This record gives sequence, C-alpha cells and structure tokens, in this order.
Amino acid sequence: MSSVLGVSVGAGTVRLARPQHGGPHGFVPPYTFEVQTLAMPEQRAEEAAADAIAAMLAAAPEVGATTITFRSDPQARAIRAAMARRQLTNYQLVPEAVAAVHFAHATTDMREVSTLAVYDLGSSGLTVSVVNARTSDVYQCERISDISGDYLDSLVREQQIASGRIAHPADPAGLAALDALCRAAKEQLSNSNAVAMPSEQGLVLLTQENFEALMMLAIESSARMTRDAIIRSQHPVQAVLVLGGGARIPLIARVLERTIGVPVIVPAEPETALARGAALLARPAQVPQAPAAPTILPLDDEADVTPAWLTAPARRRPLAALTSRSGQNRREVSAAALTVSSLVVVAGIGLGLGYGPEVLERGNSTDGSQAVPATTSPRPTQAAPTSAAPTSEAVHATVAAPPVRQLDNEPTTSAPPSQGPNTFTVVPGLPPVVLPTLPPVVLPGFPPAGQ
Repeated sequence: MSSVLGVSVGAGTVRLARPQHGGPHGFVPPYTFEVQTLAMPEQRAEEAAADAIAAMLAAAPEVGATTITFRSDPQARAIRAAMARRQLTNYQLVPEAVAAVHFAHATTDMREVSTLAVYDLGSSGLTVSVVNARTSDVYQCERISDISGDYLDSLVREQQIASGRIAHPADPAGLAALDALCRAAKEQLSNSNAVAMPSEQGLVLLTQENFEALMMLAIESSARMTRDAIIRSQHPVQAVLVLGGGARIPLIARVLERTIGVPVIVPAEPETALARGAALLARPAQVPQAPAAPTILPLDDEADVTPAWLTAPARRRPLAALTSRSGQNRREVSAAALTVSSLVVVAGIGLGLGYGPEVLERGNSTDGSQAVPATTSPRPTQAAPTSAAPTSEAVHATVAAPPVRQLDNEPTTSAPPSQGPNTFTVVPGLPPVVLPTLPPVVLPGFPPAGQ
C-alpha cells in the first residue's frame, strides 16, 4: 500500500510527517502520524530538508507522494534547487497557510468558518495569514520578526540572570544550553503554574505570573499586528488558528481572543501542524491507463457512419438551408439573364427597323423636345414630317410603341380578290377564300375525262 510524506521547513527545524495506515484516505479522525524532527542551522534548512526527504524515500520506497510547505517565494526557489540537485521530482510545494487550513478542516469543525486567520509563531518570527477557509485562497500574508520564539526565550533568560539565580554563560555553547532550558520551562508552563529546572549555572525558577508579566507587552503587540493584517485584507475572519511552538503559551490564545473578538483554535502539538497538513494534501500519482481500442465496424452501403452526437435534424438543417439558398440564387440569376436577353432582342429589332437613331436622338435632348440636326437629310424610305415636334410624352409613347411606317410604293389597302369559280365567301364581312385548281388525275388504263 502506498504512503505519503508531508514536510515543513522552518527557520531551524525540519519536520517530516507520515500518516499511519497507508495515507490520509485509509483512516478517520483522530489522525495519527509518525513525525520526525530535525534541527539544523537556519542557513541549511532547505538543504537539510532535501537530504531528509531523499533518505526517507530510500528507506521507504512505498512513499508515493511528497508535499513540502514554504513560507515565501525565495524559500520555494531554494527548496526546488535543493531537490533538483538530488534529482527528486515526485513532490509538490504548497504555502504554509494552505497546509494549515487543510489541517484545521481535518481536526476541527469548520462549517461556520469562511475566512480564517493563521497565527504562526515560530522560532524566527511571526507569520500572519488571512485565508479563505473553503477555497484556500490567501488574501493577506505578513511576516513579523519583532516577536518570535527566540525573543520570548531571551526574555526568560535575561529575567533569570537578572534575579541572580543563574550565572551568565561564559561561551556561546553555554548560552545556547541556557536558552534551551528556558524554552523547556516556558513550554511546561502550559500545564502547570510553576516550573523549577536545575542547570549547571543554577536553578531556573519560573512561575505563571512572572512569565505572563514578561510576555504581556510582546504578545499584546503581536495581537494588534494580527488585527491590523486582518483589516488590511478587507475580509472579516470567523476564527484564528494558532500554530508553531509559541502556540503552547496559553496567554497568546487569551490575548488574541480578547483583541480580535473571535474564537481561537489551538491544535494538539501545534508545532507539527504544518507537516501533518502537508501530508494530508499529498496525493499519490495516478498512472493513466491505456485507452481501449476503438471498435471497428464494417462499412456497407446501408450503414450510417454519422457520429451519435450529430443528430439527424442537425445534419439536414445546413444542407436544406444551403439548397434553398442556392435554388433561390439560381432563379434570381435566370430571371436577370432572361430580362437582359429580352432587352437585347427588343433593341436589336428596333435598330433593324430603323428607329434606333431617332430614339437615341430624342433621348439625348435635354429640354424634352426633339432635336434634329441641320445636316441630316431625310431618309428615302421615310415620309417627311407633317406636324410639329412631339413633346416628351410623345417621345415616351414612341419608344413604347413606334408608329408603323409604310413605303411610298406600297398600297395603303389591299384589293379584295375578284370573284371566280373557286372563290367562296365563308363569313360575311371577311375576305373570300380562294381554293386552288387541281389538275385532272389520269389513271393508267383509263381514258381521260371527256373522251
């Protein structure tokens, strides 16, 4: 069964979390994780994280996916470079706020929370993020270094040295050991009212009242910074999620709730919440299966090979529209051609009868009267005009129906045929009908008629 790996990269700590029972899909809340914490200098955090991931993948080949959180874009680039140098590719990077919101959904009832503020107090600084609790969109993210876990530890150390119970360490190693002792005493105050821890330099004695007096100003300042970041995001929040090692201080939750006025969520083991949220976001890569071979159907004359998504009306509609349009275009072209041909025939007949020049001359007149050039001699086949020039209406009438012109040698009326033996009048008032005279028919072997 494949597993997943979540990694959070802090300033001086790298945490690796593996869900039990094969991954986030194989168990139900409360989730259980196998967490590994590695401490290293801040300058090598990204390199140490890549080394730890490579060692984990070599020891556990069943890990199918890795998710790494990052705080800023420069840190994300440094993580990518470190992973590339080790030729590690099967991983994804997510912002710390996204992993925090996902972890909150997995461990807390978030149905009434649409916008969440994440207060992450680590050893090197405070990160405040305003995130959409449903889409994981980050509205605002600010990093504050004025308050940090190291700064709070230094306040406890200086207070112990100032009280005279602890001697000041002589070397940096002793100073680091005293800081670790003060940090442990600070964390134990979350479950008790007083802590007494011996050391080589003396006894570290810390009470809840003294500790809150030391931390109050710094914590109230961080709460005001968180409120200002929420105001700048222009998205009101319904809850505040407190993460990091500083979340173990009970005073922080009380001050945040009093300053912002919304519920404060503090998960168990808040310093590992980002690594566990990253593990919940990791998804093993799915190997795509080869697509099934398409079924080949035999083609025949009656088979319809049109795709099923192309319906019958959709197939016919463009073709019918195209046919109707083409037929209409052909009819329009045919009518236009017939009209032009008719005009050409009429013009040819008019020119053949000798009316073309007159029509052209009349059409060129601008005042509506007939213009006859002085040098034009009368046509031998036309009679001399006996009336005045026609008006424009007469010109149009002439063009529409030209008068019948007769030659001088043609008779005006035809004489009726003279009555003869073969002339018959069929209808009174109409010309008689003349039947032709047929020659006699002579049959062979018979004498002609009259002999």
